Amino acid sequence: QVQLLESGGGLVHPGGSLRLSCTASGIIFSINAMGWYRQAPGKEREWVTMIDSDGGTNYVDSVKGRFTISRDSTKYTVYLQMNSLKPEDTAVYYCWAVVRGNNYWGLGTQVTVSS
Repeated sequence: QVQLLESGGGLVHPGGSLRLSCTASGIIFSINAMGWYRQAPGKEREWVTMIDSDGGTNYVDSVKGRFTISRDSTKYTVYLQMNSLKPEDTAVYYCWAVVRGNNYWGLGTQVTVSS
């Protein structure tokens, strides 16, 4: 079993920055990819970004140039640096991992962008 623990959410003004972290534990060898989804109130969960085992990254268009995903493989941790935050980025952000072909999710961390 794999556990994902997120941290770093909070309240920030428009234009501000936050950094989310997610650490994997449990049976975590052969992590294929890690990343983030988000779910805004009244909307479906949306894929945001991912980093694969080779370090390749991809982003949804709405966050390109503002968000950066990175990882520390030695700590089984991924980070999401979020800059120039907008009110429409408000959502619960869920860490996601693919381990040996199986999908795992964290419990989520709230990000609120408001003046």
